[in-house]
Amino acid sequence: MNDVTNQLSLIKRGMDELLIESELVQRLLEGRPLRVKAGFDPTAPDLHLGHTVLINKLRHFQELGHQVMFLIGDFTGMIGDPTGKNVTRPPLSKQEVLDNAQTYREQVFKILNADKTEICFNSAWFNDFSASDMIKLAARHTVARMLERDDFSLRYNQGLPIAIHEFLYPLCQGYDSVVMRADIELGGSDQKFNLLVGRGLQRDYGQTPQCILTMPLLEGLDGVQKMSKSLGNTIGITDQPQEMFGKIMSISDTLMWRYYELLSFHGQDEIEKMSNQVKAGANPRDIKVLLAQEIVGRFHGPIESKRATEDFESRFRRQEIPDQMPEFTLPCLPIDQLLKQCSMVASTSEARRLISSGGVRVNGERVSNHNLRPTAGESLVLQVGKRKFARVHLN
Repeated sequence: MNDVTNQLSLIKRGMDELLIESELVQRLLEGRPLRVKAGFDPTAPDLHLGHTVLINKLRHFQELGHQVMFLIGDFTGMIGDPTGKNVTRPPLSKQEVLDNAQTYREQVFKILNADKTEICFNSAWFNDFSASDMIKLAARHTVARMLERDDFSLRYNQGLPIAIHEFLYPLCQGYDSVVMRADIELGGSDQKFNLLVGRGLQRDYGQTPQCILTMPLLEGLDGVQKMSKSLGNTIGITDQPQEMFGKIMSISDTLMWRYYELLSFHGQDEIEKMSNQVKAGANPRDIKVLLAQEIVGRFHGPIESKRATEDFESRFRRQEIPDQMPEFTLPCLPIDQLLKQCSMVASTSEARRLISSGGVRVNGERVSNHNLRPTAGESLVLQVGKRKFARVHLN
């Protein structure tokens, strides 16, 4: 039982929800490798750190000796996951999906052990699905159940269109679990409905229902919205080393700990030790450098990580931030509004223009998102151009 307790400790690290824990314990007690499923629709050409929250958890399962099944939704990607969408997603062409799928396949092994990973494509079974098969699958779920889903019910109540094919998405994702005979499926916290559909379909097909592990959605560089390429707040795993390093250094001191929990391979004891060091007076910037070095090293290797560190330190020293500058105590506002409140710009429109052109820095790092909202308790050095500085304490 101690082994199961140790496994659960790693499995539950950073999680959002586990359903049903007692069922997972029972499967772990059987002593066999579990079939662990996670699906990714190749709707964009590159993975970002938000995607790697799930992939890191798959790595944990690999470390525990379980069988990881990385599902590339080359069929479902052409439908488009409606999760969190208030409009119907435009369909991708088959070629776009295939091109993106190839990059996913190449990038995922920067984290996972290739020898212990089974790559699956759901076109392998759906391409052979007949119209009759799809009708039979659709008959296993009701419209009323579909409308229990938050994003569908919201759109329905607002009179926004819901295309019939969008109802097929959770059914197809659930059927993937039937074919793959998954013991546990991982997904973001916004995927709970889809994962539960899979659990129900497995029961309908006479299988033991899969357990469900949901992970939090990683906030992007703005510290508010989930990391998403469409929002421009991502750190891509193919970003250049210096760019990746600088982006990580630009996140808030508070968000840094969430990144440590969800992205770092450091143990919980090590992270707690670093947290205590900051509480005792250590500069959080130094702890953030360690995080940036780890992440850059993971995707680009130790030599590039060292070069990125040296480049950052060199640029940081050259900025010549003055010791004396105006100081303000302000509430937590987006960066464009903070600049206006500090009289560094005449208007928020001017602030946004300067941010878009790369003329604004926060703690020495250029910012590109005017919606970036720092966290209460932080102290920031705002810089406009080469000569305007202000120190802001956020309450």
